[in-house]
Amino acid sequence: MFERSYANLYYLFSDLFGIEIPLLKLVQSFGFIMAMAFLAAAFFLYRDLKRKYELGLLKSYITEVEVGAPATPWELAVNALLGFVIGFKVFYLFGNMDEVTSNPQAWLLSATGSWIGGLVGAVLMGAQRWYEKNKEKLDKPQKLRVEVLPQKQIGDIVMMAAIGGILGAKLFYLFESPGNLTEFLKDPLGSFFGGLTIYGGLICGAILVIWFARKRGLDIIQLADSATPTLLLAGGIGRIGCHVAGDGDWGGPNTSPKPDWLSWLPDRWWSFDYAHNVNRWDREVFIPGCTEDYCNVLATPVFPTPLYEFAMLVGLFAILWSIRKRIKIPGVILSLYLIVNGLERFAIEQVRITEKLGIGIKQAEIIAVCFIIAGIVGLLVFTRRYKKGLTAK
Repeated sequence: MFERSYANLYYLFSDLFGIEIPLLKLVQSFGFIMAMAFLAAAFFLYRDLKRKYELGLLKSYITEVEVGAPATPWELAVNALLGFVIGFKVFYLFGNMDEVTSNPQAWLLSATGSWIGGLVGAVLMGAQRWYEKNKEKLDKPQKLRVEVLPQKQIGDIVMMAAIGGILGAKLFYLFESPGNLTEFLKDPLGSFFGGLTIYGGLICGAILVIWFARKRGLDIIQLADSATPTLLLAGGIGRIGCHVAGDGDWGGPNTSPKPDWLSWLPDRWWSFDYAHNVNRWDREVFIPGCTEDYCNVLATPVFPTPLYEFAMLVGLFAILWSIRKRIKIPGVILSLYLIVNGLERFAIEQVRITEKLGIGIKQAEIIAVCFIIAGIVGLLVFTRRYKKGLTAK
């Protein structure tokens, strides 16, 4: 499986199942697999937040909701705008399938669409919102106090992590090397989802989640102990997206023969050329006779490091997830996560093809070492606090 790269689900389904569905060209492989990564993380996070709420380690959030009020102009405007965007693109899609599927990403980010379809979509979704609110309308709107359990806030937590993660991953990537920023400035929209740095996503995603947790009165350390193992899982699954799409997150050239002790390992897991990848690296060559949208292949095969990271990250997730109930000291799981994540990242950077900074070391290696140090310090601090608390009692 995965003997080549697949920019979108059209090529993946065509190769694996012999099914050709042009609409699947609109679904980028990396984005689809990342969505699956977030869903997997949310599933396990829900289970642990529910467990901690039942143990009294996390509290619910009380909020007020208004019922019986008519739709506000803002609600109608937002729904109408969403309907316009959907109608604008969907109506145009069905009348221009060949044009759209020839370069779906460029079309999605362009101003090309159906104005009539947009107006129809705006009216329909605006009317739907008005009807729903009007159906529940009361003579006198009421405010009710509603208890929101920690596990019911997963959608908001994942949304904060996703927004901060994507923006942070892009920001850190732009400053990872001078060429990245230059490439982005040439085509900001077209290159936005190409080239992401996982540590930037972790750091900025964490900042937004911490802000959200404080706002909702959630214990940040307890939340972090529940969330950090799932970050390993999401990161591992996300690396499969990198591998499938061939987004450039690979290792250095690897032309050496596979060692005998790895004879059980498929050859493409040892050295891979990422044919038909989305990266279009300058060290690639054109595939003779190719008629697809992505016709490049690496001139020299490389280490498929996303596969190695998938195995390591998912394995580390399994370890932390299995021991989480036995560890009673708050903050220890978070600290262990920082240590193992830093070790994993530092190790993989030894074979990943990433530019070094002017001081002869990679950005990711510096952050990895900081993670390890922070984790060790965290273990000492959280353990000491816990012992002091027990002594005081």
